[in-house]
Amino acid sequence: MKNKLRSSFNSRQYMISSDFEVFYYLDRDFKTLNPHAHDYYEFYLFLDGDVTMEIFRTDGEKEHIDMYPGDLMVVPPGISHHAIMHTSEKDYKRFVFWISKDCCNSLMQESVDYMYLIQKAEAFHKYIYHLAPASFHLVESKFLRLLEEKSSDRYGSGAMSHLCLCDLILTINRIVYDDDHIQNGNDELALFQNILSYVESNLEDTLSLDDIAGQFFVSKYYVAHLFKDTLGISLHQYIIKKRLAECRNAIISGASITGTYEKFGFRDYSSFFKAFKKEYGMSPKEYQNLSALDMTSFHEGEKI
Repeated sequence: MKNKLRSSFNSRQYMISSDFEVFYYLDRDFKTLNPHAHDYYEFYLFLDGDVTMEIFRTDGEKEHIDMYPGDLMVVPPGISHHAIMHTSEKDYKRFVFWISKDCCNSLMQESVDYMYLIQKAEAFHKYIYHLAPASFHLVESKFLRLLEEKSSDRYGSGAMSHLCLCDLILTINRIVYDDDHIQNGNDELALFQNILSYVESNLEDTLSLDDIAGQFFVSKYYVAHLFKDTLGISLHQYIIKKRLAECRNAIISGASITGTYEKFGFRDYSSFFKAFKKEYGMSPKEYQNLSALDMTSFHEGEKI
């Protein structure tokens, strides 16, 4: 089916349609075009060939990316770029999709979900993604479906083309969004677990929010939100709870109350006393006495 939908390549870099255009190109002896920019958005799915993409970033730097099957590129208006072909021994295969600003604005009125990749490209200058094989073949099928419908003269082809257009764009956005957020989720979990380990190993130290954020090279606001979102309490509250648990275990074992609260980071007895009573419903001394009484009763029971 691909060959039937193949487009004849020309060097035109402007849109004839007011909404979108889609192409499937297969070229041998491709002549590298000069760097160029568009006044529309370009989506590009690389299928095969020996190609490097050169992108001229807004900061004046050039970015060179060797393309591999499954690489997806999104280029916003005004970003200069071109494909450099290194050898003519391999066919250069790709899907190219152009969509006008007006068409994008129209889609955005339907849902902002269509705009994730475009907004990411414009805000963070992220232009190229490598799709996993299953995602690559899914996107390829969406391109083919859109091409097939655009070349059809069947009843309702205009309406169906719009549905295929929405399906293609939303599929691409969903794949990248899911990949981004799975990775972010894994990164957040690893960071959270590392902070927990660090806190437990350093309960005797200051452990301020600034200190921990600096230790892990992240924003203190990020750490604060991470704890609030994950545990429902602040980092400071978590540290207090861990320190109180260590103090409780120590005084149950017969350790000096004064030496214990000083060891685990409480600056004075007053703040330790208030925190302990709030957490366990009694003073440290009462807790220690109750635990000692329980242990005595336990041993007397053993003798009986």
